[in-house]
This record gives sequence, structure tokens and C-alpha cells, in this order.
Amino acid sequence: MNRDQKAAAIAEIAQNIEEAAAVFAVDYRGISVPQAAELRSKLRASDTRFRVVKNTLTERAADQAGAEDLKPLLEGPTAFAFVRGDAAAAAKAIADYARATDLLPFKGGLMDGNPLTPDEIRAISRLPSRDALYAQLVGVVAHPIAGLARTLNALIGGLAVALGQIQEKGLVGGEGPAPEPEAAAAAEPEAAAEPEPDPDAEPASTPEDEPPSQAEGEDTPAETEPTETSTDEE
Repeated sequence: MNRDQKAAAIAEIAQNIEEAAAVFAVDYRGISVPQAAELRSKLRASDTRFRVVKNTLTERAADQAGAEDLKPLLEGPTAFAFVRGDAAAAAKAIADYARATDLLPFKGGLMDGNPLTPDEIRAISRLPSRDALYAQLVGVVAHPIAGLARTLNALIGGLAVALGQIQEKGLVGGEGPAPEPEAAAAAEPEAAAEPEPDPDAEPASTPEDEPPSQAEGEDTPAETEPTETSTDEE
């Protein structure tokens, strides 16, 4: 590989690092070409590219891409999975294939620029896939809506039953039934009771307190002055 080819390879690896949402490094010792092809086909669903790289070129590409955390992983045969899609699905595909073949142990990686340990990558592989999370989210959102629809249907049904009962009683769409006699009697206003005397009011005068009136046409007796009796003194 001449200098130009090396420069092109370094640029391509750096571009893969920059475009990837996650990068998983594995030890590819013991994997055959058919096995590598099989793993690549499994990783296409998560938009992941599996690539065996030279450590010297990848080290320079990591410097170019600003991913220095990948450099400590470049010891021994190393292959990278550049994930541009579902990181959980890609990690699960590699972990499942590693359990089935006893190959491809995780060495570490990056996700959103943060370094990952092998244990963290295995933990990511146990997460639900993006499609599964979307399905769960849709179920969570749809469940309250379905419950609300059932509640509204129950309310509307109860209202219809109540209106039907009211209409049967004649309270809607016509004159209501004649009131019961007791109800009519209760509706009549009570006879006005005599007002209770007000303790603060002045008592009304009675005929006994008023002086007897003089009958019309009777003369008022004239006041008689005392007559003087004259006596002759002898």
C-alpha cells in the first residue's frame, strides 16, 4: 500500500468514525471469511458496517477524527463495527454471534463520543431494540386514549338512558303529569296568620280609655256659678 492508498484508507476510517453514532471494537482472532460475511449480513439491519482494520492506520484515523479514546483498544487483531443506526440492535447481533461461535469478544468502544467498556457494550446489547421501544411508547400513549374513549362511551350511554327515563315520565317533550294532591296542597300558600304584636309598639287605645262622646243635639249644661245669698243685717 503506497502513501496515497494509506492516506485514502485513513480518511475513510476517520469518516466512518465521525459518521457513526457508536463504534464497537472486537477481537476478530479465529473468525473465518464466511463467518465475517455472515456477521456483516446480520448487521445490515442496524445500518452497521463491520470492518477489519490495521491498527497503525486506525490510530492515525482516530487522531484525525478526534477519537483518541479508541487508540488504547488497538492492541492485537482488531475489527470495528461502525454503527449508524440502532446501537442496541448492533450490539445484540455481535453479542449473540459471539455466544454462538465463542469468538469476537468486545474490547471497548465509543457512543456519542463517550468511551465504553466491554461490560457497558454487553449491557447495551440487552436493551430493547429501537423498534421495540417505539412499540412500547405507542402502547403507553395509546392506552390512556383507549381508556378515555371507553369512559366517554360509558358517559354517553348513561346519559342516553337517563334521558330516556325522563322522557318516559313525561318531563321532556310534553306536559308533565298532574301533581299529586299532597304536592298541590303543599304548594298552596298558607293562610296569613295574624301578625304577632310588636313588643316595642305603643299599645292601641281602647274604648274604655277614651272619654264618652256626647250625643249629638244634647246641650252642654252651662256652668253654674254659685249664687250669693244676701242677708240683711239688722
